[in-house]
Amino acid sequence: MNTQLKWWPHAAGLVILCSSLSHSALAQQDEAWGIGAVLDVAHTSKALAMGQREKGLQLGHSDISAAGPLGRSLSARFTVATHSHDGKVEAELEEAYVQTRSLPAGLQLRAGRFPSQIGYLNEQHPHADDFVERPLLYRAFLGGHWFDDGVRVNWTAPTPFYLRTGLEVFTGKQLVQEAASSSSPGAIAFSVKTGNDWGTSNSWQLGAAWVRNNREAALHEEDEEGAEGGHDHAHDHAHAHGAMFSGRDMVLLDAAWKWAPDGNNRERQLKVVGEWAKVSGINRYAQSKDVHEASSLMAVWRWSAAWEAGARMDWLKARSPHGDHFHNVRLQERSLMVAYKPTHAQTLRLQYTGQSGAEGVEGAPAKRSLQLHYVLSFGAHGAHSF
Repeated sequence: MNTQLKWWPHAAGLVILCSSLSHSALAQQDEAWGIGAVLDVAHTSKALAMGQREKGLQLGHSDISAAGPLGRSLSARFTVATHSHDGKVEAELEEAYVQTRSLPAGLQLRAGRFPSQIGYLNEQHPHADDFVERPLLYRAFLGGHWFDDGVRVNWTAPTPFYLRTGLEVFTGKQLVQEAASSSSPGAIAFSVKTGNDWGTSNSWQLGAAWVRNNREAALHEEDEEGAEGGHDHAHDHAHAHGAMFSGRDMVLLDAAWKWAPDGNNRERQLKVVGEWAKVSGINRYAQSKDVHEASSLMAVWRWSAAWEAGARMDWLKARSPHGDHFHNVRLQERSLMVAYKPTHAQTLRLQYTGQSGAEGVEGAPAKRSLQLHYVLSFGAHGAHSF
C-alpha cells in the first residue's frame, strides 16, 4: 500500500468518532462539559523548506478535545492531537490543564500542559489559522506550535481597555531539538497584551513577549564540540515539535488591526497582522551580530460570510552554529490563499506558496507549491482569539 495513504483508516475512524462525540457533547450540555473534534487534511504538491506538511495527501493537525468546569472554582481542558508523518499517524497529548475561574483582583492561574500565550498565533490550534502552514517565525523558533508542561499566572488590569500581563514557567523541551536536563525551570515567558476598539468598525491589539530559554544554554555548554562540522540539529527533524533555531533570549512583538463595517465581522472584515522576533545568545561563541531574526506580515479580506482571501510575506535570517563559527541561513516565503467556508464548521482552502532567497537551508526550497486544505469541526470547540 502507498505509505501516503496508510493513515486513511485512522482518519475514517476519526470521522466516525467525531460524529458520536458531537452527539455526546449535546447530551452533556446540562453538565456544561463540551466534547469536540477537528479533522484536518491537505494535499501538497511540493513540501516547503522548513515546512510541516509533507508532499501528497496527508492528515494535518487533527484533534479531539474535552473541556468544562471542575466545580465552581476550576475548569479543565484535555486535547489529543494527531497528524501523519512518513505514512504513519502520530498522536500526542497537546493539552491537559486546570485553571481557576474565580480568583479576585483579575488573577488567573493555570497548571498542566498548554500552549504558551506568546505571539499572535501560538495559543490557537494550527487548524484555526488563516493559512495552511504557520509563518516561518513559528516553524523556525517555536516548532510551529509551542505547548509545554508548566504553570501560568495572568493578571487582567481593571482598565477601560484590555490589558493583560502573564508569567509562564515551562520545561522548555520544545525550544530545542534535543533538550539537556536541568534542575531549574527550562523556560520562563513574560508577555503583555493590550487592545481596544476604535469606534464601531475598528479594533486593535498589541503584544510583546520575552522568553528566557535555560534549556538552550545547557545544551550548548554540554555539547561544545558537537556542532563542529555538523548541524544545529535543526534541519534533521523539520517535522518535530522543536525549535529549528534557538538561543538563550527571544523577544517577540505582534500587532493586529481589524476593520469591519459597523462591527459586523461575519459579513465583511479586513484583518492585518504583523509579527517580529529576535533570538540571541545562540551559544558561548556568539557575538552581537550572531542572532536569529524573523518577521511576518499578513492580510486577510472577508468579503462575505462564506468567502475570504489573504496574502502573507515571511522573512527569516538565522546564524547556524558550527562550533565556534556560524553559517548564514536565509529564506523568504510568500503565500496567497482563497478560502470557502460554507458553514462555521467547514473550511476549504486553496493556497499558493513560493520560496526564494534561500541560503544555508536544508533541502531544496519550493519555488512553487499548491496546497488544497480541508478542515471539518464537530461538536464544541474553544472560542476564537482576537
